Parts: sequence; structure tokens; C-alpha cells
Amino acid sequence: MAQEVRHLSTDMCAAHRLRVLDGMRGDLAAGRPVLCVSTQLIEAGVDISFGAAIRFLAGLDSIVQTAGRCNRNGEAGDVPGRVHVLNPDQENLGSLREIKTGRDITLRVLREFHADPDSLGGSLLHPRAMERYFTYAFFDRREEMAYKVSGSKAGHTDTLFNLLACNPLNPGNMRAPVALRQSFATAGALFTVIDAPTQGVLVPYEKGEEIIAKLCGVSDPHQAKPLLRLAQRYAVNVFPNVFRALRDAQALHETQKGSGIWYVDARHYSGCFGLSVTEAEAMAPNIC
Repeated sequence: MAQEVRHLSTDMCAAHRLRVLDGMRGDLAAGRPVLCVSTQLIEAGVDISFGAAIRFLAGLDSIVQTAGRCNRNGEAGDVPGRVHVLNPDQENLGSLREIKTGRDITLRVLREFHADPDSLGGSLLHPRAMERYFTYAFFDRREEMAYKVSGSKAGHTDTLFNLLACNPLNPGNMRAPVALRQSFATAGALFTVIDAPTQGVLVPYEKGEEIIAKLCGVSDPHQAKPLLRLAQRYAVNVFPNVFRALRDAQALHETQKGSGIWYVDARHYSGCFGLSVTEAEAMAPNIC
């Protein structure tokens, strides 16, 4: 039986990812074998179940998330799903500090588990093992996890942890004594859930091509609003270096001059793997 090979990553727009996921679910339900090559995207609450999973070594929490995509619903009955964790000899994690830190801490927990499995509950999925991992992880990043804020933003150099805790730097110069010293409003204004300077780029995937054409042709800004809502499913968020590379490759265009709404031409979007800095057509035979 032929085996389908699929790819999933955030280089694909939401509509593209959903199409691939639906196709895989259908094949798996029909008993057809599927091989999916994915980034961490597969760990983010994706409801799909494979017979086995292979993952490069990373944080123990990420490994557990990967395990959650393996025999997720007990399809194999009493036969447990298998998760294989690989520690590659060479892996460039220079720009992926969080993954590198998680990998190193997991190695430490694995060594301790090998020396005394019972101390960690006899399983790497046991709460004791996870508690040990996060204890090390939080201690290693204790300063970073206090979320430092600059004086230019908060009025004085501080941390979000302090602002929401005892707030010792609160001047307390109000006329009446206050019951709470916390600076909730300031902390709320400074906190961002995802602190990533990304830029959305529209891609010509299926209906995305039609939406881009309409956005390029609208003359009334009010006409663009409903189109922009539809366009969210056909956008890919890219980091500044990728945005610059696409612009240098003359692959980026504005729908209207000065609109700030960018789209990439079809040469740089593949139906197999999504957005690419190099021309997707030249890469497609090597991927599909």
C-alpha cells in the first residue's frame, strides 16, 4: 500500500494546514498509512492520532505533547503507542535557545531516571518526572521568567513579577494609604502573550489568490474590511529576516501602495510545504 507523506509547519497558512490535517485524518480512519513530517506545530492541540511518533530530543513537555499524538484515542487497543526520541549527533539550535535549554534539561532528567527510575515514578510520563523537569527549567530561567521591563516603558526598571507581587518599587505616594500595592494596569499594558515581531503575509493558496486580487482592486477602504477577515486564513506570519529575504527576492508586493498589506507571489508558495524564501517551484521536486 502506498504511503502518503505530508508536511505541516507554520510556513503554511491556516487553510492549507487544515486541508492537510483533514486529508490525514481521512487516510488514518480508512487504515491507510500516513507519514507526517512536522515542526512543533503538531504539538499545539492538534487532534490527530498516529500509530507511532519519532521526535528529536527537546523539552520533556514537548516530548509528552508529541506522545499525545500517538495512539491518542486508544485505537490500537491494548497495544501502546510508541514514541522514539532521537538525540542527533549534529543539530544547529543556535537560534532556538528555548529548544536547546529544554533539550539539555531533559538530558539531565534522563540521566537521573536511568540512575534511579523509582525516584521519578518509574515513568518519564509520571508527574514526579515532569515536576523534576519544570523545577530545573524554572530555576535555569528564573531571571528571564520574571519578565524584565525597561524604565522607558514602566517608569522605572523592574519586572512584571514584582509589579504583580509585592511591588517593592511602588513609591506609595498617594494621599491615602492603599490596600494593594500591585500595578495591575501597568503590568497588563506591558505584557504580551507572544512576544514575536512577526508580519503577516498573504499567500495565494486556493481562495487566497482571489482575496489578494480583490484587495488589490478595492478603491474604498470599507470594502477591504470583510476581505481582511477572510484573508486571515490565508496569511503566514514571518519574522523580520524572512520578510527582508522575501522583499530582496522581489517576491513581496503591497495590495495598495501604503496599505501595509503584503502578499507573496505564487513562485514562493508551495502546495507541499508552504512559504519559501527561494522559489518553491524549484524546490518542489526535492520535497514532494
